Amino acid sequence: MSRSKQRDPMPGGALMSLRSLTGSMTPALERIAQYVLHNADQVIYQTVIEVADAAGSSEASVVRFCRDLGFQGFQDFKLALASDLVTSPVILPKQEKPTSAQSTADYVYNTARQVLDETRRLMNVDLLEEVVERILKARRIDFYGVGNAGTTAQDFAQKLQRLGCAAIAYPDPHSAAVSAATLGPKDLAFGISVSGSSIDTVKALEQAKLAGAYTVAVTRGARSPITRFAEAVLLTSAPESPLTRGSMGAKISQLMLLDFLFTRTALRHPKGAELLSKTAAAVADRSY
Repeated sequence: MSRSKQRDPMPGGALMSLRSLTGSMTPALERIAQYVLHNADQVIYQTVIEVADAAGSSEASVVRFCRDLGFQGFQDFKLALASDLVTSPVILPKQEKPTSAQSTADYVYNTARQVLDETRRLMNVDLLEEVVERILKARRIDFYGVGNAGTTAQDFAQKLQRLGCAAIAYPDPHSAAVSAATLGPKDLAFGISVSGSSIDTVKALEQAKLAGAYTVAVTRGARSPITRFAEAVLLTSAPESPLTRGSMGAKISQLMLLDFLFTRTALRHPKGAELLSKTAAAVADRSY
C-alpha cells in the first residue's frame, strides 16, 4: 500500500509514525525500531543489509518494518527519515553548517580532500591489480550504472576505449540486461553504485555473473546487495543520503578509484603509450 493512503507526508512523518507504533510491534520489528530511533542520522546512509545486521534482524524484517509504517519500502522510508532530520538541502550530520561563502568554499574543499584520503586508505592494491589483469585480458567489458553512476561508467568506458578495449557503458537498464546476458568467461562486467542498492545495476551485474563473466562492484556499501554478485568489490568513500544523491564527494571517490585502474592499465599495456598518442591525434582537429 502506498504511503499516501496511510498517512500524510508531513514534516516529522517518519519519526512520528515510528514513535506512535513503538511498543506495539513484534520483538523483531521492535529491535529495528529502537535501532532507527537511536541511530537515525546513520540509517539514512546505510543499506537495508547494514540496518538488518545492526538491528540483529533480517532484510525481510526491515522491509516489513518500513511497510508497516506506511512506506512503499526501505528507500521510501529513508527519504522521509532524511527529510525529518534536516531543514536544509545539505545534510551535515554532527558538524557545523557553513554560514558564509568562504566557509562554504572551505567546507567543499575539505570534504573533497577527506574523501580522497579515505578512498586511498580503502584501496586494496592487490585486488585492484587483479582487476587490471582482467581488463588487459578481457574480450569485452561492460559497465552498468544509472543516474550519476551512469556518467561515471561512461567516463571510464571512454578512457578504456583509448587503449583499444571493447568497453561500453549501458546507462539504459534494458540494454544493460541484454548485453549482460551475452557475456562469457572471457568478459568483464562492472557495476557502479554508491549505495550498492540500485536495482537495475544489481540485476545487470547478477545477469553478467550468471553468464560467466568476471564481475566487479564499485560501491561504498561493503554490505549491500550488489556485493553478492561481485567477485571483486572495490570500495569507495563518501556515503550518500537520499537527499544528497550525486554528491561531489561520491563522484570524486569513484573517479579516483577508476582513474587508478585506467592509469595502471595504460602503464601495463604493451602498446599503452602508442595507443594514447594515436587516439589523441585522431581527435586533434576537433579543437580550435
